[in-house]
Amino acid sequence: MHAWLRNDNHERMQQLLRLPLLGSSVLALALVGCAGPAHRAPVEERSVGGRPAPVVSTAPVTPASAEPPKPLPGAENAGKPGYYSVKPGDTLIRIALDNGQSWRDVARWNGMDNPNLIEVGQVLRVVPPGVDPTAVTTRPLTSAKVESRPLDGKAPIASGTPASGASAPPVTAAASSTTPAPAVVLPKDDDDISWGWPASGSVIASFDEVRNKGLAFAGKSGDPVFAAADGRVMYAGAGLRGYGNMIIIKHSTNYLTAYAHNQTLLVKEDQVVRKGQKIAEMGSTDADQTKLHFEVRKQGKPIDPAKLLPAR
Repeated sequence: MHAWLRNDNHERMQQLLRLPLLGSSVLALALVGCAGPAHRAPVEERSVGGRPAPVVSTAPVTPASAEPPKPLPGAENAGKPGYYSVKPGDTLIRIALDNGQSWRDVARWNGMDNPNLIEVGQVLRVVPPGVDPTAVTTRPLTSAKVESRPLDGKAPIASGTPASGASAPPVTAAASSTTPAPAVVLPKDDDDISWGWPASGSVIASFDEVRNKGLAFAGKSGDPVFAAADGRVMYAGAGLRGYGNMIIIKHSTNYLTAYAHNQTLLVKEDQVVRKGQKIAEMGSTDADQTKLHFEVRKQGKPIDPAKLLPAR
């Protein structure tokens, strides 16, 4: 009987050995049944080469704190008289015009290598160095005799717009048909300025501090545009949006005039002109019709030109 039992057990063992996959599954189930949260294997911190093993942090990685932004040029002068803080949409030409200055002078006073690049928040000097911005003066920057320069037929370079970064459209310059003006002495006082009409056409829009900062004159394309008084050309180009081909003339420390929407410009920057000299031809650049937009500015602020122009 014992022999029979041994043979029977032997046969059962052989059957189990012929089912290895089943045996493995049973073993795996047995191990799973034994596992549980209360029977986790202990974790040991071992050393590597006699030194503590490195510990890897699971905390989120925070980037190094960024350096604080550098202050913009001239920030220490913000709010001071004689300085201007750049606002969105500003251009150097606009800033200079509103402060009665040449954009080239403003660029030089502020050490600007590229006058097309200005940043919102940048603070610019808008009065000459050494001049008290709170003092009111009627003296011109210079009253020395300056010979006018003949035209070379080249278009003046206009400052571009900063919001978009696009350069100003080119201006078609033509040789003047008039004889170059002789030496001109700029007025020594605002009261010495002799004013004249900039165009022969009728006034189709009067001065309005809100909607129209000057006078609009009717005319045909190509009609002459005249300098309203003796002075020096501060700007000749198309870099100021809304004005088209434009000329700005400075007549004294306080007074300047602007001539906009021209078809052709006949003078260039830094040229001295005389009252009544033809400086441009009327056009419709950046306008809905052919016209001359004429402004007079005192210390950069628009005033009614009709109060200065003589009776016709």
